[in-house]
Amino acid sequence: MPPLPERLRPKILAEVVGQEHLIGPHGVISRLIAAGALPSIVMWGPPGCGKTTIARLLAAELKLRFTPFSAVLQGVPELRALLDEARKCRDIGQGTLLFVDELHRFNKGQQDALLPHVEAGTITMVGATTENPSFALNKALVSRVRVFTLNALDAPAVQALIERVRTHPEGIPGVELEPAASDLLARLCSGDGRRMLMLLEAAHALAGGTITAQHVAEAAQNPSADHDRAGEAHYDVASAFIKSMRASDVQAALYYLARQLESGEDPVFVARRIVIFACEDVGLADPQALTVAMSAHQAAAAIGLPEAVYPLAEAVIYCATAPKSNATKGYFAAAAAVRERPGAAVPMFIRNAPTGLMKELGYGGGYVYDHDTPDHFAGQRCLPDELAGRVFYEPGNFGFEKEIRKRLEWWEARRKP
Repeated sequence: MPPLPERLRPKILAEVVGQEHLIGPHGVISRLIAAGALPSIVMWGPPGCGKTTIARLLAAELKLRFTPFSAVLQGVPELRALLDEARKCRDIGQGTLLFVDELHRFNKGQQDALLPHVEAGTITMVGATTENPSFALNKALVSRVRVFTLNALDAPAVQALIERVRTHPEGIPGVELEPAASDLLARLCSGDGRRMLMLLEAAHALAGGTITAQHVAEAAQNPSADHDRAGEAHYDVASAFIKSMRASDVQAALYYLARQLESGEDPVFVARRIVIFACEDVGLADPQALTVAMSAHQAAAAIGLPEAVYPLAEAVIYCATAPKSNATKGYFAAAAAVRERPGAAVPMFIRNAPTGLMKELGYGGGYVYDHDTPDHFAGQRCLPDELAGRVFYEPGNFGFEKEIRKRLEWWEARRKP
């Protein structure tokens, strides 16, 4: 017997759940079909949201030959053969919907091979990708198709699928779930309808009757978080991790730390992000943050997982709860000044004077050794004359930078005009 997701695969577009914004009565794809003007499209969405199913149903709705193609398992020679066949079919009045699964796996040359056929209308291409088309697809291809975003299944969509399992003749008629089991299914599937149905089928086999949350947990064993080490989820979670620490939301920061590590992320990658954060977002508001972050980086590299979670968690907690300052961005203001005046003359009094001739020319003349003066401060200004008065570093008002601000104000009041 086929697995439950195959048995319950929708037969018409109206049976697809969770994508009403596209294929509901007023959805944009529904309106394009009604107008007889469906172009080549790319469907971008997470696994298990219905991309393949929708492509099959679009072909049936438009009365086109459905030709599936896997960008993972097949190459350009097979693609060209399919395109040649599509051209012959078009000549006798039969259109072709070419469904390219995992379209982002195509390299630039493979994507380019599709362009003339999409432009000429030899095929109606429907591509499916889990990666952001802005990054994963050629601009030339994106400009020739419509990109539609599919949503991960929300709780109502998951409940609608569970109800279909109960009522569908090829489902599990009359299957009963405790409310806690339904809730756990919805959480563990992470919006993936296929994953939810497979998990439900396994839990039913374990239960032999009413499905409890314990049965669902046993069927799930070690569910993986929605995270990967190369795709968009990788960058989304890493971004959420940094922004949670920046927001001083230590609970969220620990959650995203765990989400990365539990999904197999390299702990040294995570540690590097913490080191950068300690300099960029905490900075001199708490100079100790960099020391803690570097220690965590060294420890994670030395001991590896699972023990590396301790130094990483310590560093995350420290950085998330530390006072924040991004005043180290003063570097970029200084770099802009360098680009503005790349040849600004270094004042003579602070130039190096290793030879007698250079001393005669004034190199180093007038320099006062700060440690020979009261308070170890001579008060000389060292910026080039063209940049006199420019300010690149502005200390914040939190943590240790309050002390730095006092020092700068004290020095400035005594600095020579």
